[in-house]
Amino acid sequence: MMNIRRAQERDIPRLGELLLQVCRVHHQGRPDLFREVGRKYTDAELQSLLQDDERPILVAVDEADRVLGYAFCILQVHRGDGAFCDLSTLYLDDLCVDESCRGQRIGNLLYEGVVSLARELGCYNVTLNVWACNGSALRFYERCGLKPLKIGMEQIL
Repeated sequence: MMNIRRAQERDIPRLGELLLQVCRVHHQGRPDLFREVGRKYTDAELQSLLQDDERPILVAVDEADRVLGYAFCILQVHRGDGAFCDLSTLYLDDLCVDESCRGQRIGNLLYEGVVSLARELGCYNVTLNVWACNGSALRFYERCGLKPLKIGMEQIL
């Protein structure tokens, strides 16, 4: 039985392992931008994020409470923000399922947890970015019902 809950301090080592997996995926797609070994957040940064209610982290855990995946989120509130309407967005900063557990609907459960949290927070929408080189992530999010919001472009010099 899978459970989705807020991440806790005891999850930091496992979050670190999964962050390394994400880095490898990105490195494979864009070695010009991503190191082969690296993490988006240090343990100290994770510790700080766990205390920040505007940066909730959800984890998918098994019956033994072992973390099998995560979803890092950022609450973005737009009020009196130029041309933007007043609204709140839950930005999905990063989602990862352990590579040994993929294909078991863990990512779907995590995403559903993100949507539930966004509704609970009164958000208008859930947004995220996907690297163009990560076709499996793009297909996953499309299956979850997400549609393109904007397109980022680059010219390498």
